[in-house]
Amino acid sequence: MAKPALDPLAQLTEIRSIMERSSRFISLSGLSGVGAGVVALAGAGVGHWYLQQRYAAEGYSYGGFMRLLQSTPEERMLVLPFLLLLAVGIVGAALAVATYFTVRRARRARQPVWSALGRRLAVSLAIPLVAGGLFCLALFVQGAVGLVVPGMLLFYGLALLNGSKYTLDEIRWLGLTEILLGLVAMLFPGFGLAFFALGFGLGHIGYGLLMYNRYERNESGARS
Repeated sequence: MAKPALDPLAQLTEIRSIMERSSRFISLSGLSGVGAGVVALAGAGVGHWYLQQRYAAEGYSYGGFMRLLQSTPEERMLVLPFLLLLAVGIVGAALAVATYFTVRRARRARQPVWSALGRRLAVSLAIPLVAGGLFCLALFVQGAVGLVVPGMLLFYGLALLNGSKYTLDEIRWLGLTEILLGLVAMLFPGFGLAFFALGFGLGHIGYGLLMYNRYERNESGARS
């Protein structure tokens, strides 16, 4: 009895899937982006509340981020510890959320997280992020507060663009979006917190939902 002919399209699909698994980290979860976006929005809200309360308590007629733009070096050094602690908290919480959802998806897909491919992705992201963080800290200390958020968006976008060759294509487009927002934010320095919330908050949530609907919803349906 002759064996049934294999479907060429199914074979090509399987070959493509194997190639993607070997050359790209495809277990990055869209829910990681959603979680990181929620953390960023909460961080922006805390930062806005802190600056409003601090400068209002000191008797200024206006406060918040606009007052920080006109602060003296001494005033900037007083708020720097809290802002650094807030930044560390945002990054730490976002990484924890991203790691949880990505590890969960990787286990379901039976793809190791800390493989050679995962390490290359991490290094590609880390180098621009560390350099950008130090650069933005120098901008703040030197008094160029209005360029801090644009710098964060630009370096983060470059990091995503650098790492996108190891993972999903949506990361490249998110990186380009962050770069564009960073360039626009340079024109409106007084709206730094708004651009922070837009880029790191809503940007992550939007792309996270896109990735989830495109890649993970069908996986959930197949498992059920």
